[in-house]
Amino acid sequence: MGGDGKVFTLSEVSEHSSSKDCWIVIDGKVYDVTKFLDDHPGGDEVILTSTGKDATDDFEDVGHSSTAKAMLDEYYVGDIDTATVPVKAKFVAPTSKNAEATQDKSSDFFIKLLQFLVPLLILGLAFGIRYYTKTKTPSS
Repeated sequence: MGGDGKVFTLSEVSEHSSSKDCWIVIDGKVYDVTKFLDDHPGGDEVILTSTGKDATDDFEDVGHSSTAKAMLDEYYVGDIDTATVPVKAKFVAPTSKNAEATQDKSSDFFIKLLQFLVPLLILGLAFGIRYYTKTKTPSS
C-alpha cells in the first residue's frame, strides 16, 4: 500500500479526472485508478463520472465484491481531508412529534371550519323553519 499518509483536498483530487490521470475518493481514502480504467468491468466512464466527489455511495451501491474492495489497496495514494468534502444532506423521516404537529394543524383547521359552518347552518335552519311554518293571514 502506497500513499505514505499523504492528505489531499477534494480540489486536488478533482484535478485528476481524466482517462489519463484518474483519482477517486472512497471511504475517506484517495485512489489513483488510472491503470485500472481499461480493466474495469463496467467501463471507464463509470469511474470517470465519480471523480471530483466522494464516490463511496457510488461504489457501495453497485455492490462490489470483497475481492474488488481488496483490489483498492494497490491503488491507494493517500487520505482525503474530510473538511474539504461537502456534507451530504440526509433524509430524515418524520418523527412522531412531526406527525402530531401535522395532526394538530389539521384538527385546528377542522375546528375553525366548524366555527364558521355551524352558525351558518343554524341560521339557514331558522330561515327554513320560518318559511315553512309561516301562516297565511286570512284576507277579508
